[in-house]
Amino acid sequence: MAFDGENTLNSRIILHADMDCFYAAVEMHDYSQYVGKPVVVGADPQGGTGRGVVSTCSYEAREYGIRSAMPISQAYRLCPDAVFLRPRMDRYAEISEEIMDILRSPGFRFEQVSIDEAFLDMSSAGSFSRAQNVAENLKKGINTRCGITCSLGLAPTKIVAKIASDFKKPNGFTIIEPAGVPSFLAPLPVRRIPGIGDKTEKELQILGIHTIGDLAAYDIQGLLGRFGRNAVILHEVARGIDGSEVVERDGIKSLSKEMTFDKDTDEPGEIITALEGMIGELGIFLVRENLFFKTVTIRIRSEGFVTKTKAKTLIHYHKDVETIRECAQELLRELFRGAKIRRLGLRLSGLKKQDARQRKLFSPDDSEPGD
Repeated sequence: MAFDGENTLNSRIILHADMDCFYAAVEMHDYSQYVGKPVVVGADPQGGTGRGVVSTCSYEAREYGIRSAMPISQAYRLCPDAVFLRPRMDRYAEISEEIMDILRSPGFRFEQVSIDEAFLDMSSAGSFSRAQNVAENLKKGINTRCGITCSLGLAPTKIVAKIASDFKKPNGFTIIEPAGVPSFLAPLPVRRIPGIGDKTEKELQILGIHTIGDLAAYDIQGLLGRFGRNAVILHEVARGIDGSEVVERDGIKSLSKEMTFDKDTDEPGEIITALEGMIGELGIFLVRENLFFKTVTIRIRSEGFVTKTKAKTLIHYHKDVETIRECAQELLRELFRGAKIRRLGLRLSGLKKQDARQRKLFSPDDSEPGD
């Protein structure tokens, strides 16, 4: 297994910070009576008849087999005595802002990718050891100020850093220097690659591919025949190749969020609840960054690796959650034809920050910044 990206990327030092069971962690911080209990944040289980999904859960809940994106009714059956809570997005946004301020504080290039995770390009630190010292201080600062733990991955690429941050959860810190990338990735199951779910894993296993090392060594032509252009991405990730940059939020052109369901689902209640969670998170970003959007895009990946995308561009700029919801639900109705969905994505684009000079861009009927 050759790490082809080593020669060109070994000067990069990328940190991925991922909060541990974020929503549940905030609830346990705010309400000490929940500490040590199985906590499930998501839709109302309604005694086992609820039709939504789990947003996140504590590690105690995971011991019962509960997972994010699992139907809430299934979570209830697995642990009816769990503490079931509805999300408090405003509170999570407040804590998220504190966390992101801490991560921004050293002055490295910073990219927030969701309400509870971010990348830092720490290459200017000059060495992994110096970057490690800074990262450990950030980790302590988050725990001290916000009362929650996070897991960190430090590596020469974004994708390896993300895999590394998940390696020793919760409250872990995994450091993979360039020379160690091949030996780190090779023995891991292919499921550790972000975006690979049950169906893709099974298709890879049919080919005799069980580990990332197996995938890296597999003939690309054989992968192309089964996965099409996605095969190139899979093969490069397995070989440690990822040239994507940490992108500062200033001047950002789009915001997106995706959710991979625990199992492929055609249950409308589960799909809508998952969509609502993404709408809430992106709405928080819009308000915090004073951003307005013009285009809403829905992306679904169904059985058989079939991906469909549909977008709607509005006449005026908007920032309200209700407009996102109306557009997203309309697009989902047009795309969803009953096939089971593996992954659901929501994207807002055509973004603009509004200031006094930009007011003429907005309709008098649109909500204005500060309303």
